[in-house]
Amino acid sequence: MEINKPSKAGTMESNDIYVMLMPNPKGGIEINLQSIVMKQFGEEIEKVILDTFKELQVENVIVNAQDKGALNYTIKARIETATKRAAE
Repeated sequence: MEINKPSKAGTMESNDIYVMLMPNPKGGIEINLQSIVMKQFGEEIEKVILDTFKELQVENVIVNAQDKGALNYTIKARIETATKRAAE
């Protein structure tokens, strides 16, 4: 799936994640993550994001994510939604 335009999904509410995607002209996946649980779960959040992109076959994207304690299934859903919006 190709990221054609900027998109976003999620909220800044507790237990959610706000995700913004943009095309990456340099190529590759660039993740900029801010999280209230960065020390404990930062690597896991990034893994969920990368695994979701792999499933969706997204290779070139810039991700800006602000996590407020979202669970893995919420992170995956937000990434999927933002990706589908960006690919339209």
